[in-house]
Amino acid sequence: MDVILKKDVEKLGFKDDVVSVKPGYGRNFLIPQGAAVLATPSAKKVLEETLKQRSYKEKKQIEDAKAQAAKLQNLDIKLTAKAGAGDKIFGSVTDADLADALAKEGVEIEKKYISIAGGNIKRLGQYDATLRFHREVVTNFNFEVVAEAQA
Repeated sequence: MDVILKKDVEKLGFKDDVVSVKPGYGRNFLIPQGAAVLATPSAKKVLEETLKQRSYKEKKQIEDAKAQAAKLQNLDIKLTAKAGAGDKIFGSVTDADLADALAKEGVEIEKKYISIAGGNIKRLGQYDATLRFHREVVTNFNFEVVAEAQA
């Protein structure tokens, strides 16, 4: 069953992609949730026209995303966390914490577009994250989790 995605679906595709899914997944989940519509011939024609009109805007978005990614080159982010004995921290450092730290440095990105290798961070040290500014602009970013100064 072919469907046209109306929004980004994790591990399936991006908005306005035509993808093949199992009929039950399309009928019972994607279409009722508003994440997709059936890919009829008329819907495909409408999609083609929409994509033609959007191609100019897309170039501008890609340039903006590359500019945001370029800002990361010289950034050195150190996230502070309360640490116990050894290098274990209390709680965890998540992609939301990294998104907040990047926003303070002038790089705006939603937390859903940040993927920290290994998930949540529970220890001090150096870590990598994958940031997706646009479907074609994905960059890796290194940051460090350091212990909060004891008072």
